[in-house]
Amino acid sequence: MLPISDEDLMRIALGEAEQAMQTGDVPVGAIVVNEAGNVIGTGRNRREIDRDPTGHAEIVAMRAAAARLGSWRLHGATLIVTLEPCVMCAGALVNARIERVVYGCDDPKAGALRSLYLIGEDPRLNHRYVVTPGVLAGECARMLSAFFAALRSSPST
Repeated sequence: MLPISDEDLMRIALGEAEQAMQTGDVPVGAIVVNEAGNVIGTGRNRREIDRDPTGHAEIVAMRAAAARLGSWRLHGATLIVTLEPCVMCAGALVNARIERVVYGCDDPKAGALRSLYLIGEDPRLNHRYVVTPGVLAGECARMLSAFFAALRSSPST
């Protein structure tokens, strides 16, 4: 069996993002896979549905993976997420000891892995991770753009 590709994994994360959009949350999805490429945690934005400011897809996916493993240390794991992580999530990735992060589209307003900061590569921190940007970036960006376009065109409530 061939190893699963970053693109295939991103498609799973895009499925999570689609589910977030259906509940009124910003469509961001994430998964955590172990060294063998098996999904050990999934997540999608849940800020609106849970009324939780920390309900970002990355945090939800890491919590699920940690619960499954019985450890907060996610050594050897990869997080795949549709949007470049923010500062909060990038810091949580350091604390979880994630090995690698794969993300879809850049976030020029809040991205903390390339756009505004390089948190995963900062030598002052106790852990660093490899970053692979731009996987299915167009698909990820289109989903976000469509969501925000629909939000702007809907009447205020």
